[in-house]
Order: sequence, then C-alpha cells, then structure tokens
Amino acid sequence: MQGDALALSADALALSVNALALSVDALALSADVLALSVDALALQGTAKFNSLQINEMLYLVNN
Repeated sequence: MQGDALALSADALALSVNALALSVDALALSADVLALSVDALALQGTAKFNSLQINEMLYLVNN
C-alpha cells in the first residue's frame, strides 16, 4: 500500500516535470514569435524608408 502511494507520488512528480517542460517550450515558442514579429517590423520599416527615398529621388529628377 505504501509502495503504491510512493509510485503515485513519483508519477505525479514526473507529470509535474513534464508540465514544466511544456511550459518552458511554450515560452521559447513565444519568444521566437516575438523575434519574428520584430524582424517583420524591421523589414516593414526598411521597405517604407526605401519607398520614401525612391519617391524623393523621383521628385528631384522630375523637378
């Protein structure tokens, strides 16, 4: 009987460790998504800057 309780406790501990590992994985995925979002914003900013530069050059050439 006591052995069964110890086995159940060990199983519960293993489940807790697995849940913690999944939480860490979820946090890592969230960090990756955040990094991708920052990269996407940087690319959008660069594209907008380039667009403005091209428009300025076209204005200078045509006027």
